[in-house]
Amino acid sequence: MADRPRDLAERMARRRKIGGKPAMRTGDGYLRETFTLPRVAARARAEAFFTRYPKAGYMSAVETWRELPGGDIEFTMRRLPSAD
Repeated sequence: MADRPRDLAERMARRRKIGGKPAMRTGDGYLRETFTLPRVAARARAEAFFTRYPKAGYMSAVETWRELPGGDIEFTMRRLPSAD
């Protein structure tokens, strides 16, 4: 039986939360967080993300980004769940 929109919404609501913010977990093992911020704030958020989750230990990366019509930047940061 096909999922109803309500089933999908409930499943998405149960996504694991990390640091008080929802983080999406996919089958590839990475955690992803998507942000929409003004350009300067987006750059600061990405730098803070790399400081907290260094590329060498967490394989952190800016996975996708785009500039929205209003000038904001929407971007998705990706990292592994732990550096162990």
